[in-house]
Amino acid sequence: MTKAELISAVAEQSGLKKVEAEKAVSAFISSVTAALKKGDKLSLVGFGTFTTAKRAARKGQNPQTGKKISIPAATVPKFKPGKTLKEAVNSKK
Repeated sequence: MTKAELISAVAEQSGLKKVEAEKAVSAFISSVTAALKKGDKLSLVGFGTFTTAKRAARKGQNPQTGKKISIPAATVPKFKPGKTLKEAVNSKK
């Protein structure tokens, strides 16, 4: 599903116009991004939890050339699905 498809689905399910649904989806994405940039944890009960994790600097190798490279440290976003989401995905319906 693309962002455009998500916006259409939100508009259809909520009864909003597509323009309003796009604003809502964009606001959600920017709010999650802002929270993670600050280092906050965002929990949506039943859906899941968005967090960040520190990834240490490390050495790597370019698979095409075999050349050794340095990969810098980074903060990466993580998502842990909630119980309700896991059950919904695994249901046979």
